[in-house]
Amino acid sequence: MLKLIAVPGRLHGIYWLLAVAVTLLLVVLLTEPIPQDPAYHGFADARTLFDVPNFWNVMSNLPFVIVGAAGLALHMSDRLSLLPELRGIYCLLFVGWVLTGFGSAWYHLQPENASLVWDRLGITVAITALLSIVVGEHISSRWGRRLIVPLVLVGVASVLYWSFTESRGAGDLRPYALIQFLPMVFIPLILLIYPSPFDRYRFFWWAIALYAVAKLFEYGDSAVYHLGELTSGHALKHTVAAVAMLVILVGMQRRRLRR
Repeated sequence: MLKLIAVPGRLHGIYWLLAVAVTLLLVVLLTEPIPQDPAYHGFADARTLFDVPNFWNVMSNLPFVIVGAAGLALHMSDRLSLLPELRGIYCLLFVGWVLTGFGSAWYHLQPENASLVWDRLGITVAITALLSIVVGEHISSRWGRRLIVPLVLVGVASVLYWSFTESRGAGDLRPYALIQFLPMVFIPLILLIYPSPFDRYRFFWWAIALYAVAKLFEYGDSAVYHLGELTSGHALKHTVAAVAMLVILVGMQRRRLRR
């Protein structure tokens, strides 16, 4: 794997990460408050099947639950190659995947701001846990453990803050957007700058690529649906994102600690 930059020491990598974090924070602070677009809730495929509204957008969340439950089962049976110091965070990651599935399914049953809270809470738990794991595996297991509680709390607070501001008629998505975007920048940088204690870690890159594809499907929700009205971009987004989770899970099962 090519390195982004020749880093002469671990401390220099921290400086890069801090610089990115400060830059992103300044961008958020200098940006006007971002309210939730009401059109966000208008998905292309609103078909009701078997008395379930928005059937495919609801049911396409099942893979999240399956992969998350599989992760928990493999975790409990010690069939994953993990750092013992981070066991609790791995468990939280898999729980976050399950919560993402249930939260997103609940939201799509009746898409509105109130139900969107539960969707975003699960996503926040999963993404902050993943960031803590990457920090713990590549930089310092101690810092991975130290970061998980504040990251989850800040992530949950960003969702509750958005919900509160929406209820006051002045919605502000900026903190939540930062919580979502910052790990997507930090994780690739950490993978490029710091070595892994495991013999395999490229599966993270495959997961990142799949997540990018999932976002493309999300933005192309209506375009995909109108190709043949078989499925929608949003349902495919769920499926591809779940595959990204599966790639991480399989990678954690196959990798081994370097000797």
